[in-house]
Amino acid sequence: MQSTAAIVTMVRDDHFFLKAWLRHYGPIFGRENLYIVNHGRGRGVEELAEGCNIIGIPGDPHKNFDMKRWRLLNNLVMGLRSYYNHVIVGDVDELVVIDPEEGKTLLEYLEEQPIRRVLTPLGLEVIHRIDVEPEAITDTILGPRRHVRLAPHYSKPCVISAGTKIARGGHFTQYGKLFTPDCLYLMHLKFCDFPEYVAAMDRRNAVTGEIGDDIKEISIGRHWFAEARGEDRATFEGFADLEMVEGFDMRPYRRKMQRSFGPRGDTGFYNFARPDYQLQFHLPERFSGIF
Repeated sequence: MQSTAAIVTMVRDDHFFLKAWLRHYGPIFGRENLYIVNHGRGRGVEELAEGCNIIGIPGDPHKNFDMKRWRLLNNLVMGLRSYYNHVIVGDVDELVVIDPEEGKTLLEYLEEQPIRRVLTPLGLEVIHRIDVEPEAITDTILGPRRHVRLAPHYSKPCVISAGTKIARGGHFTQYGKLFTPDCLYLMHLKFCDFPEYVAAMDRRNAVTGEIGDDIKEISIGRHWFAEARGEDRATFEGFADLEMVEGFDMRPYRRKMQRSFGPRGDTGFYNFARPDYQLQFHLPERFSGIF
């Protein structure tokens, strides 16, 4: 059994994303090293994640959902660090990916990395260009989907091997150095498929509707609310307007992260500038089929 890395997430009924998460991490790390918090004890999650470590918790809607969630995930990560060198933590629709050009698996890469660090992969949002990608997703996502949007908001410090606190949402930690390896990416899947996006947003709008308070009163991401949703098809049609950047060189964007890294006010956390880049890239062929 490997003790290099554990992978941690929390899920509530997002079966499409959970399948991708399992398909990506399971073969690399072994299901016995995957830890899934099953919010609401969904039977579908239990069935899909057979062989993983499943932690069932009550699913009652609560206005402090995000605060409670990250309190649990923080403590779970810190506990698992006693048994693993590294712990990868994040939402079920976020996958840490190593560039295939590196010639090794993510596990092999982490086996070579020093401990007592926090690694921050560069955030890329997989987008469904509905104008040029008519193919439905039946198995792997990358292949049918080959476009990504540069997304600093998802450049998260999510590979943990140091004693540190993670902020709500996973966007910041109290670790005072920035390590952002050239070969690591955090791929966000929220917009990877138009029909799945609509279904997921319907589920999340139902959760916030059940709680009944407004955005300012609830500790849940703004994007869960119907009033912040906008028109779904227009959102996806808008991806065609993003500037297409030739090539796939992300080093300049990582350098900007390094230059702007510093304390986040007096919160005890650290961050870097997160510009709203209106840029898209075409993923090189080497990424096809990796999840």
